[in-house]
Amino acid sequence: MPKSKVRKKTDYTINPANRTPVKVKVGPSSTLYVSVMLGFMLLGLAWLIVYYLAADQITWMNDLGAYNFLVGFGFMVVGLIMTMRWR
Repeated sequence: MPKSKVRKKTDYTINPANRTPVKVKVGPSSTLYVSVMLGFMLLGLAWLIVYYLAADQITWMNDLGAYNFLVGFGFMVVGLIMTMRWR
């Protein structure tokens, strides 16, 4: 039975010029950024708590109905997205 030919594979080498670390000159986030980030998350939580407890007394909030969940969770999501840039 004839032997199959073995192809020689070229080895993959990583170009060392592309693997050099880049030093980023970025300091920690300001306290204002952190305050706004936490403020959005707490505002969303407060919105949902007020909706559950006092929506009957607040007519414009009662008129929004289920959109209150969108507003409350929207504020919280904005705060969570801001955490990605927090240092």
